[in-house]
Amino acid sequence: MFLRQLEPRTARTTTEVLNFALWPFAVLTVLNRVFIKAVNGYITDDFRPVYNASLAFLNHKPIYNANFDSVDPHYLYPPSGTLLIAPLAIIDPEKSRWCFILLNAAAIILAGYLLLRLFKFSIKSVAAPALLLAMFASETVTNTLVFTNINGCLLLAEVGFIHLLLQRKDLWAGVALGLTIAVKGPLLAPLLLIPLVRGQWKVFLTALGVPLVLNLLAWPLIVDYKQFWTHTLPYLAESRDYFNSAIVGNAGYYGVADWLTWIIRIVMGVMVLLTLWILYRYYRDDEVFFICTTTGILLTSILVLGSLGQMYYSMFLFPILMTVVLRNSVMRNWPAWVAVFGFMSYDKWLSDRWQSAGRTAEYLRTTFGWGLLLIVAFCVLGERYLAARRDGRLEPGKSLDPAWMHPERALDAPGARNGRPARDTVAEPIGTGH
Repeated sequence: MFLRQLEPRTARTTTEVLNFALWPFAVLTVLNRVFIKAVNGYITDDFRPVYNASLAFLNHKPIYNANFDSVDPHYLYPPSGTLLIAPLAIIDPEKSRWCFILLNAAAIILAGYLLLRLFKFSIKSVAAPALLLAMFASETVTNTLVFTNINGCLLLAEVGFIHLLLQRKDLWAGVALGLTIAVKGPLLAPLLLIPLVRGQWKVFLTALGVPLVLNLLAWPLIVDYKQFWTHTLPYLAESRDYFNSAIVGNAGYYGVADWLTWIIRIVMGVMVLLTLWILYRYYRDDEVFFICTTTGILLTSILVLGSLGQMYYSMFLFPILMTVVLRNSVMRNWPAWVAVFGFMSYDKWLSDRWQSAGRTAEYLRTTFGWGLLLIVAFCVLGERYLAARRDGRLEPGKSLDPAWMHPERALDAPGARNGRPARDTVAEPIGTGH
């Protein structure tokens, strides 16, 4: 029966044509990224320091003794993360790395499947191969696998957190987020704002309890436990001017004055706060849109406004990008996808002919992409807010969306008669507004 599904046949519908075209590209891209690019590796190797730290942990040797004067990848996981990843060193480095690559690839694929289910798509829909291809063709997935980082597992935990939060399984949602905090510290911790404003207090019990318990368990097992707090943690709080696409990173590299850097960060921060305020006040009842969009805004702001933002962290923005299938998504405009190209594209802009311009484009594209995404979300939601205020539609808890975005609600609109929507509630073609 399974082989019958692979039997070549002529497509009869546009959907079948797209499925037949996209699935081979998606599957072969996955195989290329996992078994060719990832196994080949690159000069940047995130796995080696993690494996060495795991081996040192198992042999009761110091872990947090890195020389931060070099630009090589350093081991920066907290003690709780060390405890979780220690089994990596049970087997030899090469096989361990291959297993880690496969684990992250499987986690990314599963996260993609959960995103499809979140937006009510089946595995048979065109969205399935399109999403798989887009994910594995991106810089963030490619370099996560090539550098052999743990980001794929963290993406799965993030999407799992969103699913569990929507299902009101608060303790388990906290476990999912707590594991990310245990491994990567505060990177995904801002997502706790979402259960906070939704009143899902139980999330905090496990989200904070899991890393706390794991740190307490790791304490007697790590010989230089205190070194993490006195040596590694201060380094994490610093802003470096290399391999750092945050505003402060590129500002330091290009010698931008501190006062100008702070002005840019403050202005962007105010925009983020206003965007989050609009989302909470007018969209919190539209749960999937609210949670996925808020997740994207929070994490993008951390990457671009914080002390460290690396391009492959853009993986955690997949939920907001997936909202493009929603009529009221902030992603339904071309500037949003110019932004996505900036931080997702695997293309390199280094030029042999125009070396200075090419290097600047390559170094700044991620920063500009993240920043532009925040600006787009602010402008889209801000325009909706101003339009609703002009039309007298500002009601706390009620959506700012114009009627054309939700034609199914037209019959409930004032002025509807005999089962027909009023003239001003007829859905407009997509693209006539935000």
